Amino acid sequence: MPQRKTLIIPNNIALLFIPPYSPELNPSEKIWWRIKRAFTGKVYKSLNGVSDFIEKEVRKLTNEIVKKTCEFEYIVSAPFLD
Repeated sequence: MPQRKTLIIPNNIALLFIPPYSPELNPSEKIWWRIKRAFTGKVYKSLNGVSDFIEKEVRKLTNEIVKKTCEFEYIVSAPFLD
C-alpha cells in the first residue's frame, strides 16, 4: 500500500477551491482576456512579432492593474483576508 503524503500549508497561504472547469472564476483568465482584447485586429508577419506584442502587453501589467483585473468577490471576501 503506497504511503500517503500530507500537504503542509503555511499559515500565510489559503487554498480556495473552484470547480474543475471554471475559467470565469480563474484570475489568470482575466489577464489573458486583457491581452487578447488588445490583440484584436492586429496582424503580424511572424511569430516573433506576436511574441514581442505579448511581451510588451505583459510588461504593461502593474501590480495595481493585476490586482484590479483579478479581483473576484469570492477572493476579496474570503475570511483569511481579515
